[in-house]
Amino acid sequence: MVNPFFGTNHRKGVATVTPADIIYQRRVHLIERAAVVGVSRACREAGVSRTSYRWCHRASRYGLSALLPKGRRRPVVCTQTPAHEEEVILAEAITRPTLGARRLLEHLEDRDIHRSASGVQKVLRRHNLGTRRERVAALAALTAADTGLVAPRATEPFGFCLWAHLPGDLVGLDAFYVGKLKGIGPIYQLTAVDTATRWAICSLLVGHVTARAVAAFVHHVASELWSLGAVLTGVLTDNGPEFRGEPFARTVAELEVTHHRIPPRSPNHNAVVERFHGTVLQECYRPAFHRRRYDRVVDLDRLLQDWLSRYNSRRRNHGAYMNGRTPAQILEAAR
Repeated sequence: MVNPFFGTNHRKGVATVTPADIIYQRRVHLIERAAVVGVSRACREAGVSRTSYRWCHRASRYGLSALLPKGRRRPVVCTQTPAHEEEVILAEAITRPTLGARRLLEHLEDRDIHRSASGVQKVLRRHNLGTRRERVAALAALTAADTGLVAPRATEPFGFCLWAHLPGDLVGLDAFYVGKLKGIGPIYQLTAVDTATRWAICSLLVGHVTARAVAAFVHHVASELWSLGAVLTGVLTDNGPEFRGEPFARTVAELEVTHHRIPPRSPNHNAVVERFHGTVLQECYRPAFHRRRYDRVVDLDRLLQDWLSRYNSRRRNHGAYMNGRTPAQILEAAR
C-alpha cells in the first residue's frame, strides 16, 4: 500500500511527481482523514499544526485546485541588473561564447554597461550560460537552427610560461591548421609571439606550410618588430620540416638570428605560442565559425587581423606574468 503522505505511486508510464504534487496529495489526504477521525487527530497524525486546516475552507470555496502551492514571484531588489542590461550581457555572451565573465567586461564597457565579473557571471548562470560549453552549445544551436551549419569541437593546446629580457630576444614560431575553404584548399596560420611582451604577429597561408613560406614570414616578423622599436635576435621553434629546410636556415643566417629548438615531442617548451593558439581558437575562430561560413581568405584574414589588433592593444592578460597588462603596455614599458 502506498503512503499518501509521500506522493503517488511511481509505476512505469506515470509522470514524475513534483514537490507541488506531493504537497497537494498531503493536503487532500488531511482533509479526507479529518472527515473521519476529526481535525485535531488528523493534524496530529500528519504532523502539522491544527491551524493548517484552513485548507479545508479554501478548498470548499475555490475547489481542490486551491490546495496546490502558489508559485512565488522572484523578489525585486535595488541592486538587481536591469532587464535591458541583461539582454546586452546575454547577447555578448552568445556572440563571444568562449569568453568568460571577466573577458566580457571590456566588450560590455564598449556598450556603456559597467558591471563586475561576479555580477555578469550570476546573470549567465541564471540563464544556464555559466560555462563555456553551455555558451558554445547555445550559439551552435542558434546557428544550426538559422543556417544549418554545425561546427565540430576542437582540442586545446597546453603549456607553461617562457620569458626573455628584451623584446625580440626570443620569438616563438609555430603554425597550426585553421580549416579548409571550399575551392581554395587548406588554410594554415603562421604565428610569432614575442616572449618578452607577448606581442603576437600572425599571417594566413593557403596550402601546406613549407620552409620557403616560413622564411618569408620571418622577414615579415623582423620588419614588424623593427617598426615597434625592437630587433629580432632569437627564434624558438619545434623540429618540424618547415624549420629545418634550407630557405629557413638561410634566412635566419642572413638576419643573424639565433635559432633555438625545443626537445622532440615537447610542445610545452614553446608554451607561449601554444597558449596563444588556444586563445585565438577560442576567442576568434571558434565563435566566428559558429556564426557564419567563410569562403574567401580575405574575409578570414580581416577577421584575424581585427582580433589581433585588439589582442595586442586592448585585451588584458590575467596570467601570472602579464598580471592584467596588455602586450602594448609591456612593450611601451620596455622601450
